[in-house]
Amino acid sequence: MEVDGDRAKPATTVGVGSTVTARVGDRIRILEVMDPIVKRVGAPVAVRCYLDHSPPPPPRELVAPIAIRDRGAGRPTKRERREIERLRGH
Repeated sequence: MEVDGDRAKPATTVGVGSTVTARVGDRIRILEVMDPIVKRVGAPVAVRCYLDHSPPPPPRELVAPIAIRDRGAGRPTKRERREIERLRGH
C-alpha cells in the first residue's frame, strides 16, 4: 500500500487530495481522498469520501488461470517459488 507514492505504515496520515494505491487481489486500486473519515461508517457513506481512479479490471478471458499444485506435492522449492512470484508479477 502506498500513500502519495510512498510506502504506507499504519500511522501514515491521509488528508484531502492524498492518493492511496493498494493491491487488492490481482487488481491495483488507485483512490483519491476527498473527505477523510475519523470513525467507521457504512459503505454508502464511505463511497462519497473518495474518487476511484483505478484502471478497469481485465476481461475474464484475458485473466491467466491460477496455478494449482498437485495434492501431496509438498511445499514449492525456492526455484519454483521464485518462478511463481515472477508469473504473478510480484
